[in-house]
Amino acid sequence: MHLRSPRRLRAAAVAAVALMLALSGCTASDEPDFSYTPPEQVDGALPDDMTAQLQAAVEHAMVASGATGAIVGVWVPWSGQWVAGLGTQSAEDDTEVTADMSFRVADVTRLMTCDVLYGMADDGRIKLDAPVPKYVSGVADLSDITLLDLCNGTSGLGSSEAAVKPYWLNTPERVWAPLQEASFGLGVQRGPAHTAYRDSDAGYLMLGLALERASGLSASQLIKKYVTGPLELKSTSLPGATAAEPKPTPALKGAYLPATDTGYDCTAPVDITTSSASIGFTDGGVTSTITDLGRYLQAEARQALRDKNAKPARFENPLPVSANAPAWYQATGGALLVGSMIGQQGWVPGYSTAAYSDPATGFTVAVTLNNSSSGSSVAAYLSWQVAAIASKAPAAKGQTAPDFGLPFTAEQYGQTITDIAICKAPAAE
Repeated sequence: MHLRSPRRLRAAAVAAVALMLALSGCTASDEPDFSYTPPEQVDGALPDDMTAQLQAAVEHAMVASGATGAIVGVWVPWSGQWVAGLGTQSAEDDTEVTADMSFRVADVTRLMTCDVLYGMADDGRIKLDAPVPKYVSGVADLSDITLLDLCNGTSGLGSSEAAVKPYWLNTPERVWAPLQEASFGLGVQRGPAHTAYRDSDAGYLMLGLALERASGLSASQLIKKYVTGPLELKSTSLPGATAAEPKPTPALKGAYLPATDTGYDCTAPVDITTSSASIGFTDGGVTSTITDLGRYLQAEARQALRDKNAKPARFENPLPVSANAPAWYQATGGALLVGSMIGQQGWVPGYSTAAYSDPATGFTVAVTLNNSSSGSSVAAYLSWQVAAIASKAPAAKGQTAPDFGLPFTAEQYGQTITDIAICKAPAAE
């Protein structure tokens, strides 16, 4: 059961304990009246034959993306779980990847940024329909765009990624101001506002900046207050701008492949483990571990951070991801909706990550690859392939499998990964 009193009634309680928190050395980042219990999970491994299928799928995606390592988590509440690290840190470092290593979660950060927006709105500290220029200077032409548009991807703004990617890879230690980075996306021709979804990293960068200015807190503090603190995600945070490896230690090493005239040089990956989280900020800067990520997605899919009667419902009225997208692939609320699953996928220098959860059953998958050159595509399709495999897991003794399925097959996305591979498996001798 998830217990939360209405947010508007919490203000008095928070004020009443403020002095006690200060004297005890605690902070107000922990919600004193919030309790989260994850879905019941069979405490055991998935069947061996299914684990073998899952491992083969991950290893195939590692080769296709040029990754030497991967971390994956699969939680099937009625059957079991598989949480594993595969491969090695790099071609030169044969240290085995382990499931406790931290990594950059890329666009999963968008979900957390929208958590903060809805949390502040539920607290009465901000309005979802507030115009962007109220909190972000220098964007007067966005007077008809709201904070909710930024969260939902309905601002019509473009993406900065294509323009700034060379800077990210060549100077990973560079510290970016959010509006400076967003400006590259602001300069792209606008799409229709309010009525269509458009993937825009610039929108989430500006949303983070707006939330900082509205609250007087940093984005790191806000994510701790509204997300990681309440959910007890002790290994998840938005780091500061100083270039560093993902935290906590040990960290999964991240890399990218040098571009060539015909594609990528898969034999010469470049280490980019150490970089500034300002590259992603509130669009993609968060670091985490696979177990924290799984716990977060389960809670997020069920909207456990909000009162069950809170309005508006965050994931209602989604829009197609694109004109050519399957009907089951939609977006809203900072999330991508894949069939019944809710989650996100994306990349930042060195890492490609995807994670999804089904709100009704708690079925959850999360994957990360330690090479970003394939963008988000291989990790995204891998998460869908893994989900399709694991969705067939039989019920453990004493359990009943729910009526759960996905609108695609594992074979479909295994083939897609083969088709879009940027690296090939070495030829057999």
